[in-house]
Amino acid sequence: MSTLVAKPEGSLSRRISTFLYQRAKVGLALLLAPPTFWLGLVYIASLAALLLTAFWSVDSFTGDLKREWNLDNFITVLSDSTYQAVTLRTVGIALAVTIIDVAIALPVAFYMSKVASKNWQRFLVISMTLPLWSSYLVKAYAWRSVLSTGGILDWMLNPFGIDSPGYGLEGTVITLAYLWFPFVVLPIYTSLQRVPNSLLEASADLGGGTLKTVRSVVVPMIIPGIIAGSIFSFSLTLGDYIAVKIVGGATQTIGTLIYTNVGTANNLPLAAAIAFVPLVIILIYLASVKRTGALENL
Repeated sequence: MSTLVAKPEGSLSRRISTFLYQRAKVGLALLLAPPTFWLGLVYIASLAALLLTAFWSVDSFTGDLKREWNLDNFITVLSDSTYQAVTLRTVGIALAVTIIDVAIALPVAFYMSKVASKNWQRFLVISMTLPLWSSYLVKAYAWRSVLSTGGILDWMLNPFGIDSPGYGLEGTVITLAYLWFPFVVLPIYTSLQRVPNSLLEASADLGGGTLKTVRSVVVPMIIPGIIAGSIFSFSLTLGDYIAVKIVGGATQTIGTLIYTNVGTANNLPLAAAIAFVPLVIILIYLASVKRTGALENL
C-alpha cells in the first residue's frame, strides 16, 4: 500500500522571488522606495524646513527666534541694495567661471577625444579626474599660496611687469574656474566621443575648414555636454563660500552672506531667505535650458 507525500511548495524566499519576477513593476517600486524615501527625508524635508524658517524672524533685543509668519526676510533680500549688489556679483562670478571653463574645456576635450592617441587619451582622462580625488580645502589653500604676494604666480609674472591678481574678485574667479574645470571638461569630452569621425571627414571632403567644421558640425552635437558642464560650474559657484573666504579677500557673495548670518549675525531666518536666491536662479536656468531641449539629449 503506497502513501502520498505532499511536496513542499518551496521556501519563502523562492515564493517572494517568483512573485517579484512575475510583477516587475512591484519589484521596481520596492527597489526604489528606500532611496526615494531617503531623498525625500534628507533633501525635500530639509528644504521645506529651510523655507519654513525663512518666514520667521529674530528678536532684535533678545536675539531669540520668533516663530511668527511674515515676509520681512524676503522683502529685505529683494529690496535691499546690498543684497541686490551681492546677488549680481555672485551671478557675474558664476557666469565668468562658466565661460572660462567652457572656453578652455572645448579645445582640451577636442584634443583628448579626436587628436590624442589611445594611451595619451587615457593619461589625460586620468589627469583630469585626479584633482577630484584630492580635498577641496587643500586645492583652495594651494591657490591661496599661489595667489599670495611673493607666491609662484607673482614670481612668474613680475619679470613681465605684471602683478599677481592676489586675493579678491579675480583670485576668486581663477580659483573657482580651476576647482570646477573637471566637471566641465569631462561631459564635453564624453559628448565628443559620440561624434563619429566620419562626419569630420565628410566635412573636410566637402571643403569645410577646421573652424567651419567645429562650428557647423561639432558644436551643435556637443551642446548637451556643454550644458551639463555649465550646470555644474554655474550652480557650484553660486553656492560656494569656502573658496571665497580663502582667496576672496573682502569679496562678498551669496554664500558668504549666508555664512555670516548663520554665524556672526545669528540670524538664521534671514540666512534661510538668502539661501533660496541661488536655488531660484539655478531653477530658472534649468527651466530655460529645458526649453531648448538640450537636457533630453544628456
